Formats: sequence, structure tokens, C-alpha cells
Amino acid sequence: MNPYILSIDQSTSCTKAMLFDQHGDFAGRFDLPHRQIIDDKGWVEHDPEEIWANLVAAVKNLLDKTGVSGDSVIGIGLSNQRETAVVWDKSRGHPLCNAIVWQCGRGREICGRINAQGKAGLVKRSTGINLSPYFSAAKIAWVLENVPAARQAHEAGTICCSTMDSWLIYKMTRGESIKTDCSNASRSQLMNISSLVWDDEICALFEIDPAALPEIRDSNDLFGYTDFDGVLPRAVPIRAVMGDSHGALYGQGCLLPGMIKATYGTGSSVMMNVGETPVFSEKLVTSLAWGIDGHAGYVLEGNLNYTGAVIKWLVDELGLLASSKDAEKLAREAREVDGLYLVPAFSGLGAPYWDDNARAMICGLDRACGKAEIVRAAEECIVYQITDILRLMKAAAGLDIQTLRVDGGPTRDGFLMQFQADMAGARVFVPSIEELSGMGVAYAAGISLGLYNPDEIFDRPAGTEYTPAMDEQRRDALYDGWLKAVRKTLTI
Repeated sequence: MNPYILSIDQSTSCTKAMLFDQHGDFAGRFDLPHRQIIDDKGWVEHDPEEIWANLVAAVKNLLDKTGVSGDSVIGIGLSNQRETAVVWDKSRGHPLCNAIVWQCGRGREICGRINAQGKAGLVKRSTGINLSPYFSAAKIAWVLENVPAARQAHEAGTICCSTMDSWLIYKMTRGESIKTDCSNASRSQLMNISSLVWDDEICALFEIDPAALPEIRDSNDLFGYTDFDGVLPRAVPIRAVMGDSHGALYGQGCLLPGMIKATYGTGSSVMMNVGETPVFSEKLVTSLAWGIDGHAGYVLEGNLNYTGAVIKWLVDELGLLASSKDAEKLAREAREVDGLYLVPAFSGLGAPYWDDNARAMICGLDRACGKAEIVRAAEECIVYQITDILRLMKAAAGLDIQTLRVDGGPTRDGFLMQFQADMAGARVFVPSIEELSGMGVAYAAGISLGLYNPDEIFDRPAGTEYTPAMDEQRRDALYDGWLKAVRKTLTI
């Protein structure tokens, strides 16, 4: 039988199971969405048990759909939504509350208290990350303060606090393994970016016992064995784990300093590989790209809360679109309205503004504006936000950006991608395969198992390239208007 790598991409909206064959070619995918639990405060949660059940079901359905025998699966790769916090009792094996999703700003007050102590600089220096409720630490601290069962388990030493990867590894290995990889750990705001261990001083600021956190391992380490609750005929090794954006960076082949990619999903992550020495920036964060065979790679990163989620808002809340797929057609039909901008600060603004209290705004409407113009402004705000990050990265790293590699569902939108090329003033490369996060961890797992040759596996079929067509004067005028619109939303 031909061998396969089974890859799991557990994202914000759904859980995807994928197969990659012995040549690294995509061989099938099955998705299962999970509920987005949103209350009247705008707080966002997921049910960890639902996600685990969906993972098992997705794997079973994938094998049934493709006809691939479970005996052919030789290894597992896992990529996951990152800053989402899961808190569970490892003595009982069940969550103590719903997972707090990365979009949720309920840790704002906790970050405010730490900032009032004058410790925001310490957090940034130690973790590479600006103090913000976006990251896992404040979410975990909120759970410990507000969920009595979590406080009791914390005091009893039976609690585990982690990102989604550790919860799934725990479930996959029937409770035998509680581990995370260094890319996920770097997004928690609890790991020291230089020593690559949990930082005792930072943990104390958030009142989290480091013993409650998972063991940090290299991204291509052995994380345990799983048969997915009997779906596979035998247990196979979990040989790669990365945060979804890190998996996409790896899958894009951005292995050298200066290479850059943007993932378009519910939110967006823009990453630049800066090599084995961290580069620090006041307004961007420094994270681990991955740890491979004992060598750490670093990235500069900017994170955006609302990119694809803006289009979903037009569908679900405003009813302007029947489906996100309709956005491109309407955007192309819209008039150009100078000064029309949508700033999607629904739960504050992340990089590079770091204003948790900013709120969303549409400005520059005229009487003739209709839904097409609003849809176009929503598409354009995705590009403007990513352009914010690209310009900062260019300045921080001192590198010119010639090519931006992109991935995620919205990259199928030709209007969006052309506008991105125009505003970035760089070529935009869309790979032929959409599933970059899953592909990245599949490649890492396959290389670890000796199935793939690292010198050959990244040479994949060509995709689609968009080249800039806008003159520099027009580009600068549009971007200047965006900055003026953002300033109207800021509270700091």
C-alpha cells in the first residue's frame, strides 16, 4: 500500500482532515464546521468537546470519501487556531469551560491591570508580544478568576491551560501526552522568546502556575501516538505540530530570511521569516516560526482580528451577500468612491495600532452608495490592514518586499488579490493548493518520518500571480485616506 500523511487543520471555523500521498500531493479533504458561540457582549467561545468529536468524525469521513485504507496512514501532522485558550481538568479529562477564542477581548481588564503596574514593557521584552487580550495568557487568567471549577483545579494542581493543539494531542493520545510546540507556545504570551521556556515572571503577572502549562517541544518532535478513538487500525505517530499560520509559512516554503506570506482567514497573519536570531519591532510581534531538529527560527508577525470575518459579517449580520463567494462580483460592480473606508475594529485593533477600545466605522458614504460600494469597502479594508503590516516589516527588517505569498479561502477572490498587489506594490503569488496550513505540517511530518526529501518537496506546481497595476501616486493617496479613517476610530 502507498503511504499517506494525515493532516489536521483545526481552524477557527471548522476542522479539516486532509491526506497527502507519498509524493506530497494533496489526495483529499473533509471539513466539519463547529459552532461560534457569541454572547451579547461579543465574547466568542468554542466547545472543545465538539471540536474533538468533529476531528474524529472528519478523519473517518475522509477515509470513507477517498477510499484510502487506515493502514496506509503512517503519520500525523496537526495545525491549529492559535491563541484560543482551552482549560481542562487532566484528572477527569474534560474541559472546565468553553474555549475562549482568539477574537474574544474579555481579558482586557486583566491586561489593563498589568499595564497599570508598568509591566507592559517587561511582557514585550520577554515574550516578543505586545500586552494584549488577543493572546492566550489574559484569556486563561480570566478563566481562573471567573470560573470556580477552574480555580479549584488550579489550586489542586489538576488543571491544564493551553492552546487548542495541546487539548487535541491530549485527546488523541487518550490523556498520555500533554505537549505543545514552540510556535504555539510563542503565541500564548507566556513563553520567553529567547530561552524558549515558560517565563516564571510573566506567568506570575497573569497568576498562572507554569506547572499547569504543557511541555514545550520542537515542531517536528514526537507528540505521541493516536488511532483517533479506533478510526485507524493501529496507533500512528503525531510527528508535526504548528500554529496554523506557521504551518502555512512552512508550506509556502518560506524557509529563508526575508521571505513573507499572508494568510487570509477569519483573521489574518502576516509573517516574515527573519532567521535564527529574533528581530524586535515596537508595533509588530516577534514569534517563533518553528523549532526544527533543535534549531529555532523566528518571524516578525502582524495579526489582524477581522479580515475574512468582515465578509462573513456582511453575510450573517447585514444580509448584503448570500455567500462570501459573491463578494468579488459585487466589488467589481461598485463605483469608486474616494474617501469611502470601512475600519473593522469590531473588537479593537491589533497590529500595528494595539487599541483594544477602538470600534468599527464606515466613513465617506455618499447618497448614491449601495451594497456594492459597502462590499467593496469591506474587501479593500482587508488589503489596507495587510498593507499596514507589510510597510512596517519592510522598515523593521530593512528588506524590500518583491513577492508576497498568500493562502486561505479569500485568495480565490481576484478583485481582492489584484488590489493587494496594487497596494503592496509587489507581486502576489497564490499557490495552486489552498490547504497551506495542513500541507505545511504534513510536509514537516513526512520529512521527519523520512517519506519526503526536504530538498524536493517544496517544488510544487505553479499557482497564480498578480502584478501591480496601480501608479504610485494613486496608491499613496488611497493609503493616506485609510490612515486618516483609522485615526477616527482610535481611542489612544
